[in-house]
Amino acid sequence: MTTTETSTTGTPRTETPGDVVELETHADWRASDIGNTDDWTLHLTDAHHSELDAALAHARSVTDEVLDVTVDDFPLPSLAPLLASLAEELVNGRGFARIAALDVDRLGAEDASWIYWGIGMHLGEPWPQNAKGHLLGDVKDQGKAPDDPTARGNEIGGHPLGFHSDGSDLVGLMCIDNGVSGGESLVANAVGAYNALVRTRPDLAAALFDPLPYDFRGEQQPGSRPFYSVPAFTRHTGPTGDRLFVRYIRPFIQASQRHDDAPRLTGVQVEAMDAYDALINDADNQVEMALRPGDIQFVNNYHVLHGRRRYVDDTDAGRVRWLKRLWLATDILGPDDRPDRFQRSGAMGHWGTHRTRA
Repeated sequence: MTTTETSTTGTPRTETPGDVVELETHADWRASDIGNTDDWTLHLTDAHHSELDAALAHARSVTDEVLDVTVDDFPLPSLAPLLASLAEELVNGRGFARIAALDVDRLGAEDASWIYWGIGMHLGEPWPQNAKGHLLGDVKDQGKAPDDPTARGNEIGGHPLGFHSDGSDLVGLMCIDNGVSGGESLVANAVGAYNALVRTRPDLAAALFDPLPYDFRGEQQPGSRPFYSVPAFTRHTGPTGDRLFVRYIRPFIQASQRHDDAPRLTGVQVEAMDAYDALINDADNQVEMALRPGDIQFVNNYHVLHGRRRYVDDTDAGRVRWLKRLWLATDILGPDDRPDRFQRSGAMGHWGTHRTRA
């Protein structure tokens, strides 16, 4: 099925292709292509640390609230061009990067979080991560069970998380504490898996261009239905050509079925998700990184999926895996570069009513 929309400039744009084709092959990497970690790691130098310390001091002289810090409040003369290149690689390249590393032992969690926020402001505009309006979220054990229908992955401790996307252009994770063991971060190439599915089973790829129901996890607007619909794959034709937008969180899709009024998943949709899962879980289509304290990871939610391995905490010893999370909108993607459902104006919805820390 093919649907069209009209851009802000009046130009028709195809959202769902009639003929399923490979897309954005420039972002289609394999594990062997990215084996050199230096290729996707920005290593902070002593000069960079001094610059970040100065930016932190300036930001704290402007405001007492980290959420009020803007890019202008956090000047980074030498780092800003490097961060701009990193953002370009996230949106138009491999789709993930790491910054190594802030000195969390010296800075402490609070100052490190301020610097992390300041770095993030150079990459994009913050988006709320839940109905509470959290902008600087916590990824740690918050006592939620995996089978809790209101639980989100950032609240569940210990358990592995399968590959998924988040609800923004970019997602950032900064490690404050890596716990006792495990918890390695995993990144899978959603574009590469899509293109492989197109080559091998174009019929199944086509099925994932149709809307899939997603559970709101209890965070819908009061009085609204408890699920929403979005395709796993969206093709968009904009000024720079055809782009692929991937939105895929299979546990939320499956959880939607607990609602009687949610559309039932078809056999073809389930088969298509099974086939896509097999591709994104192929070791040749992913990279693993062990985030250490101070490491920062950024990913493009539309081009890569992320997950983690099982991990172990020791609460009594104070070793609890703790990451800080940012959701960001990037200016590299303008209004005509996005389908309607990925426009900033409608992305936050009622989640933007509040603006808080976790």
